[in-house]
Amino acid sequence: MAIPGLTIIGESINDSVPSTKALFDAGDLEGIVALAKSQVEGGAAYIDVNVGSRGPELMAEVVRRVQGAIDKPLSIDTPDPALARAGLTTYSPERAGGQKPILNSITVSREEMWELYALQPFCPILLCTEILVDGRPQAARTAEQTYEAAKFLVAEARRRCPGIPNSDLIIDPGIVPIASDTEGNLKRLLGAMELIHNDPDLAGVHMSVGLSNFTVMLPPKRKDGSPVKSALESAFLTKAIPLGLDMIIGSVKRKYELLPPDHPAMQCLDAVLQAAGFEAIMAVRKFYAE
Repeated sequence: MAIPGLTIIGESINDSVPSTKALFDAGDLEGIVALAKSQVEGGAAYIDVNVGSRGPELMAEVVRRVQGAIDKPLSIDTPDPALARAGLTTYSPERAGGQKPILNSITVSREEMWELYALQPFCPILLCTEILVDGRPQAARTAEQTYEAAKFLVAEARRRCPGIPNSDLIIDPGIVPIASDTEGNLKRLLGAMELIHNDPDLAGVHMSVGLSNFTVMLPPKRKDGSPVKSALESAFLTKAIPLGLDMIIGSVKRKYELLPPDHPAMQCLDAVLQAAGFEAIMAVRKFYAE
């Protein structure tokens, strides 16, 4: 069952997914189109398109083929300006009910991406994993630094795209695998989301994360046979949605739900938030291995 108010950007058309890479390797664009259709049928509101480093021509062709088969907007997912340009200039708002595409993503070190807005207005995902220190990008390591990055990127969006409304902005505070969180990244992430959510200047912005990244490197099932990934991802959503998270790049096949406080996955996240260093990893291991 879908969580009310949570928008899913379908993640499956991504060259890093082995089954999708096999389709790209085989030149099977009909298979790619089928992925788009199945995600729409599963409830995705947007379809992410990531062709890896395969070139602008393929990005344009995939956008053209997918838009010929579905009426949902797309998320053009690439750090490469040439690929982004190809996807955005091929994209047709008319085929998506007039909706703008998403551009995933812009950081403080990807300023050239803003130049593409004049070619095709988009909703930018503002990835807040870096801050500028003496003009150089450095990792945002605290909630306050992540919030600082969000404020900077929102200001840049308003400067580079005059008139862009908050409702077109998507802030991604940066999620990391919980299985390797020895540096308190979950605390940083939730703390940053609270700061963003409570800022009146940012009212109406969306917040999103690549949710599947949260559970990479984890087994699919616990010792008792119950799911690991969907449970921990649902626990994260349960904590993050009240802080303003309303979008995810995720799987339509996953069962996302809001969990009660006494659910084992919620207890696991609570333990991680209270732990430090290697103890956080052991809290996750205890959840799936005992």
